[in-house]
Amino acid sequence: MRMKWMVLSLCLASMVLAEDKRTPEAVKKVKKAPAFTLPSLDGKKISLKDFENKIVVLEWINHGCPFVVNHYKSKNMQMLQKKYKKKSIVWLSICSSAPGKQGDMTVEKWKQTNKAYGAEPTAVLLDPEGKVGRLYKAKTTPHMYIIDKSGVIRYEGAIDDKRSTKPEDIKTSKNYVGLALDAMLAGKEVPVKKSKPYGCSVKYAKPKPARQ
Repeated sequence: MRMKWMVLSLCLASMVLAEDKRTPEAVKKVKKAPAFTLPSLDGKKISLKDFENKIVVLEWINHGCPFVVNHYKSKNMQMLQKKYKKKSIVWLSICSSAPGKQGDMTVEKWKQTNKAYGAEPTAVLLDPEGKVGRLYKAKTTPHMYIIDKSGVIRYEGAIDDKRSTKPEDIKTSKNYVGLALDAMLAGKEVPVKKSKPYGCSVKYAKPKPARQ
């Protein structure tokens, strides 16, 4: 009887791995995306759990940063947003700039900037205290994260492999975000799971002193 249970357990484990399409080593190293709730430009509270069973892209953003400006002026970021939103992928742009620091804007300015660039994220989320940015350890703008349908981070790091503010370099770069999303949509292993982010440092608010 014990032997039958062992065989059954092994069969079930094999079925799970086959469905997951990842190696046993990859399954062990899964990194769950931290839960969060932030206000959007229209004042609505948006939570990561609102998008259960969906692939979610997190993009840390600061329109005062020349690296971000390069990806928007070249239309590269908007192209990614539009392409993958059509494939039912959620795209959340998060601003963790502190009040008065580079990247901090009024809601009206945000709306004007999005319209001028033709930006089409699912939502822009405001994180002025930097709680969510620090939770994810976001270091730069842009800093990209891709979360799968089960809430696991499948990619984190730079948007591509060329640290540059020149539009012409985007054309010859390896876009890590696009590669990861295409692989996930095809049920394949993400080719590059982590890379060193580049850009401007996230303009976090100074941590509040601990109470005595």
